[in-house]
Amino acid sequence: MGRSQETSNKKEVKNKKDKKRKEKEKKRLIKKETGKKSSFDDMIAYVDEFGMLSSTPPDPKKKIEVEAEGIETSVTKNNPSQKPDYIRKGVVTFFNDSKGFGFIRDMESKQSVFVHANNLLEDIKENNIVTFEIGKGPKGTTALKVKLFRE
Repeated sequence: MGRSQETSNKKEVKNKKDKKRKEKEKKRLIKKETGKKSSFDDMIAYVDEFGMLSSTPPDPKKKIEVEAEGIETSVTKNNPSQKPDYIRKGVVTFFNDSKGFGFIRDMESKQSVFVHANNLLEDIKENNIVTFEIGKGPKGTTALKVKLFRE
């Protein structure tokens, strides 16, 4: 006679699955006998005046009427005097002509900004005062449209 193909672990797993299936069937029968059906009202949730979820509907006495004409739905107009100045001023702290890159220290934020030779409008040297725009480069902020500052 040959040995059984089922190991003890396989038998345990099979018994657990059968037990779960039977329990699920019992629960289904009990639910069917009680006749309790879930309705939409059981699933609905309300939000109170504090933003918390609750199962009770809000009190109609606390209801506030809002006039539709009182709600403003328009786009705010930009004031040109409030626009930020994108053109910055700074000092060239380092520039290597042979490698084609350098750094500019921003006069406002004292931040060091990378500059590449491709972004130059004029030739620059160390200690020159320049104007530039800040842009996003592959490794951080980059100076764009760099040119010498003339008063």
